[in-house]
Amino acid sequence: MQGASRESLAAIRSQLAEITRGGAAPAAGTPSGGAYPAGSRPAGTAGAPAPAGADRVALAADLRAVAVLLGREPGLRRALADSTKPDEARTGLLDALVGQRVGSGAATVLRAAVAARWSKANDLVDAVELLAVDAELAEAEATDSLADVEDQLFRFARIVDGTPRLGQLLADATAPVEQRTELATGLLEGHANPVTVRLVASAVHGIGGRGFDASLQRLVELTAARRDREIAYVTAAAPLTPAQEERLVARLAAIYGRSVSLKVEVDPSLLGGVTVRVGDDLYDGSVARRLEQARGALAH
Repeated sequence: MQGASRESLAAIRSQLAEITRGGAAPAAGTPSGGAYPAGSRPAGTAGAPAPAGADRVALAADLRAVAVLLGREPGLRRALADSTKPDEARTGLLDALVGQRVGSGAATVLRAAVAARWSKANDLVDAVELLAVDAELAEAEATDSLADVEDQLFRFARIVDGTPRLGQLLADATAPVEQRTELATGLLEGHANPVTVRLVASAVHGIGGRGFDASLQRLVELTAARRDREIAYVTAAAPLTPAQEERLVARLAAIYGRSVSLKVEVDPSLLGGVTVRVGDDLYDGSVARRLEQARGALAH
């Protein structure tokens, strides 16, 4: 996102943060099926006032369902993101489509999103997807499970990466998304935090137009950012000792000026040393890299 879209998203995320901190307002209506894919809204979250935690879960489900709707209806997302039309016309269209099918917290956030300015229509979809993730992470934060969710997302991503057939099945855009979602969540349910399960389901649909693998990585980064941490992806020739991890964390924290969350993989092909990637920065201190450099120097 650039320009107006970034500014709009920042403002709406702040509004959503206020709602999730205080607990979203009670649901304004009971969904009748138009906006929700089967099973997308958790049972017991519509209608009567609910505890704040349940409101966050329902809020995320509402936003996610609308993002799916906008993603499959290009004409609708263009109409809702068209800033040449009066705000009242766009919010009126939104209300007519989903006003009675989402809770009041989601309706407030969605009206703000539709009334905002977007550089392109797809930015509106990306924003609603990200707002749904924010609501899920607010639930994890409220239940003191953000660190667990971050770790579970990363570990699941590594499992998928290490199981090529599973990765192919989950990333196969030609297969029904419902089947792929059922496969992913079935592997996690009962073994992971419910927030993790729902976020992985979001990754199957895709986050910001990304494929499954990239969406999972983006979710890990968003969860770390919620904890005010940088993600450092570390590949080592052998498992790091706790003391080595502590030293690496301290060194990276000094460089980036914030706490760092290590995500470590072991790859014996490095022969020794480590590689570290933080955002676009790559630090390659592996023996394999030094040998490659030496071979190159000898060749010249």
